[in-house]
Amino acid sequence: MHSPKAVALISGGLDSMLAVKLIQSQGIYVEGINFYTGFCVEGHTHALRKKSQNKSKRNNALWVAEQLNIKLHIIDVIEEYKEVMLNPAHGYGAGLNPCLDCKVFMVKKAHEWMIENHFDFIITGEVIGQRPMSQLKRKMPIVSQLSGANERLLRPLSAKLLPPTWPETQKWVDRNQLCDFSGRSRLGQIELAKRFNFDEYAQPAGGCCFLTHSHYSEKLLDLWESRGVRKYEFDDIMLLKIGHHIRPAPHYKLIIGREESENRFLEGYRKAFIHLRVKHFSSPLTLIDHQAPLTPEDIYQAAQLAAGFSSGKHANSVTVTVHTLDEQEYTLEVKPIAKNTMPIHWYIEKNNKLIKKQPIIKNLIKDEPKSH
Repeated sequence: MHSPKAVALISGGLDSMLAVKLIQSQGIYVEGINFYTGFCVEGHTHALRKKSQNKSKRNNALWVAEQLNIKLHIIDVIEEYKEVMLNPAHGYGAGLNPCLDCKVFMVKKAHEWMIENHFDFIITGEVIGQRPMSQLKRKMPIVSQLSGANERLLRPLSAKLLPPTWPETQKWVDRNQLCDFSGRSRLGQIELAKRFNFDEYAQPAGGCCFLTHSHYSEKLLDLWESRGVRKYEFDDIMLLKIGHHIRPAPHYKLIIGREESENRFLEGYRKAFIHLRVKHFSSPLTLIDHQAPLTPEDIYQAAQLAAGFSSGKHANSVTVTVHTLDEQEYTLEVKPIAKNTMPIHWYIEKNNKLIKKQPIIKNLIKDEPKSH
């Protein structure tokens, strides 16, 4: 007799954890899969920021797999995911999150893996109504159909509210032992977690996509607009999570470390950027990211801003060392621009470009060179 095998999308959150446990409890063998897009850098942030020191510095997907005693396959899809990110057929959410297209992509990749590895069906931790873009009941069939998974896709947490799937009709899975969760309340999941003796899990709903965060999306949209093209590399999306991003002029911005751990991270990019250090005062490392040649006035202003984030921000004159890309250096004597006197719109994450993101994106698409 055929022993069915399931592959589960593991985000690291409670929902996927419970979905797997429900299927395991019916005696079905499960392995996990986690697709790394580059935007899920939760553990990286927790490790760097002081405000996250109370959070476990772990890969939650790996941790969940350990709790469930399943094998986890982590697959790098950074390059493949760019098409989803840059050209989502169903558009973006409140930020730059292509949630519905992302879910289709993830399930499609899982379906390909399922076929290649001779598994029988796919499990996700989706809950009807929990996420507005990808988990509305009317949109769930879109994911099943466009991914190619169709009836091979089982959502154990909401299964009783959805049509029976292949593993249910084959009697591999008892539908009566699945759930009927819906909406954004977590009470049902929390009770189920207690039943399975899970007393630790990611809060509130797992996942770690920074594209849903407005501050991150503001910085990504600014990156595209400043470059005049919607492209990104891995270093770009990592640096967007680090430091203050300040744009005093359209052609350049500063990346200023917020604390010592971020400064250490930024040290790795010194040779890729002109960077500034304040002498004789404690200060963060400042990188200058520019899209056009910098004038002496630009450098001087950047040095004033770097000084404004140092402990010498109230001094009449501060010495700033400028390190150039050809590894030369020179000093400037500047009067600091204190950060509390800086125009608020210079902080990229606070400039509200997301309100007009669609016109910005349409203009960028119009101006992008066409590939042949």
